This record gives sequence, structure tokens and C-alpha cells, in this order.
Amino acid sequence: MSHANRRNSEHFNVSFLDVICCGFGAIVLLLMITKTTEPVVLEESTVNLDGQVEKLQQTLFTIRGETTVYNRDLNAKHEQLSLEKKRIAILKTQLATLETQYAQIAKAASMSSEELGKLTLALQSLTEEMERLLGQSYQRKNNMIAGIPVDSEYIIFIIDTSGSMFNYGWQRMMDELIATLDIYPQVKGLQIMNDMGDYMFTNYRGKWIPDTPGRRKAIIKRLRSWNPFSNSSPVEGVQRAIRSFYDQNKKISLYVFGDEFSGRSIKQVLDTVERLNRMNQNKERMVRIHAVGFPVQFSRPENLQATGIRFATLMRELTHRNGGTFVGLNDFKP
Repeated sequence: MSHANRRNSEHFNVSFLDVICCGFGAIVLLLMITKTTEPVVLEESTVNLDGQVEKLQQTLFTIRGETTVYNRDLNAKHEQLSLEKKRIAILKTQLATLETQYAQIAKAASMSSEELGKLTLALQSLTEEMERLLGQSYQRKNNMIAGIPVDSEYIIFIIDTSGSMFNYGWQRMMDELIATLDIYPQVKGLQIMNDMGDYMFTNYRGKWIPDTPGRRKAIIKRLRSWNPFSNSSPVEGVQRAIRSFYDQNKKISLYVFGDEFSGRSIKQVLDTVERLNRMNQNKERMVRIHAVGFPVQFSRPENLQATGIRFATLMRELTHRNGGTFVGLNDFKP
């Protein structure tokens, strides 16, 4: 081979090796780049996903907490709803009374102020049992009040606690109740209920309250702020009292203090009480029913006095049928 041919062959071999080396180096470089960047991309993706999951979990926990709070508030609102309905009924009565508080009293009772001051009216002369309790030497100053003797050994008060009574006739009612108690120095048992039949002292539900000076003071003290819900009708209280305490062996006086009757049927009330308050062998009813009417409703315009008139009508007939007396006061202020 000539010198020129050998030189051309060597030049070709060197160029081929250069190309091979460069190609191999490029492949190695690509592999290195791919190997180093791939883990970085995967790691960043994992970190981002973990952060999103944690954020969603925190949001879920927040939503669950808010749901618990909302459910608790909703339950509390349901519990308050029934109380609010009762308050609305009371407020409606107060509103109607406020609108007419300056009106003139339309009607007056037939009794004089002196007679009304005694109130207790419907009381009867001492029985042998009362004489045993008080002593045979005891003599009542007023053996007869309004011509009716006192003979009851147990006393129940049914008091209208509606807004009209509590806001306008309450102090007068307390004065009359105290005057009634004073007529009975001592009895075997007492009971205080409102016109719905709710007990003043729930621990004496269905039982007689012992008659002691301390207990009488407790009754008066509690009465000053006692204001349970009322539907302005004494019927429920009268019927519950008779059902709970009627006894063929006990003489009971039941006093109703109120100002209105919002019920539908007077006759139905009379028939129900007559059935509950059965006569004894002497044709006497064991529960003597008396009533005192407070003319709160008669301070309203004449067209709004219906419930007061219905109360007076019901009580006159109810007391007459059950051996008692109804008294309509001519003023509800002390």
C-alpha cells in the first residue's frame, strides 16, 4: 500500500472512533439526566398529594364540628319552642289588658266594701271535729260570715295565675287569701293549686300540706312570685282538685280566685263537677265550692268583657250547686 492510501485509512478510523465516542457519551449523558431528575419529580408529586389529603381531612373535621354545634343548637331551639308558645299566650293576655287599663269599671258587685274586706264569706260554723282540734272553749268572733257557718276541716285554693290576674289583681288576691286563712286558725290540711291544676309545692302533689304557722308563711312567701302558665279558666284546677282529694270522710272547702272563664260550655263544667263531687248519705256534697271574682276584665270596654261575665255566671251556679257562695268584688286594687 502506498503512503497516501495508508494516511487516508488512518484518518477514517480516527473519525469513526470520534463519532462512536460522541454518540456513546450522548447516550450516557441522557441516561444520567433521566436518572437524576425522575426521583425529584416523583417526590414533589408525593409531597403535594399528602398536603392536599391533610387539608381535606382538616376541612372534614371542621365540617363535622360545625354540624355537631348546629345539631345541638337545633335541639335547644325545639326545647325552647314549647316554652315560647306558653309565653305567647301569657303576653296576649297582658296585651289585651294593657290596651284597656284606663277604662272605667263597667260593673260593680252588690256587696259593700266592709263586707268585701272580710272576703272569706263562704265559711261555716264549727263542727265537733273542729271543736276537738281548737278546744271546746274556743269561740269564733264571727260565728257566721255572710250568713254561712264554717265547717270545713280541709281547704284547697284554686288560683288563676293568668297575666291579667298576676299583673293587676295579684296583691288584692293575696290579701283575700290571707283573710280567708285567718278565719281558719287551724285545719287538718291545706293545698294550693293554680287554675290549670298545677301544685304550688310539687313535693305535696296529691297530698295534704300540714297546717303549721311556718307552712302558712311559706305559702304566702311563695305566692308573691308564683306565676305558672294559665289558660284563664278555673275548670281544670277545680276538677283535678276534686278528683285528687274527694273523700266521703272529709269535709273540704274549695276556694276559686279568678277573673275570667275562657272555656266553651258552662253546662258541661257543671255536669262534670256534679258527677265528681258526689253526695253523702245526708244528701250533702263533701266538697263545698266557694268563689271570689276579681273585676279585672270589667276594666276593659264592654265588648271585651265576655270572659269576665262568663266567669261570674259559671261561679254563681257552681257555688250554688255545691253548697258554697260566690262573691264578686267591686275593685281589684288593694
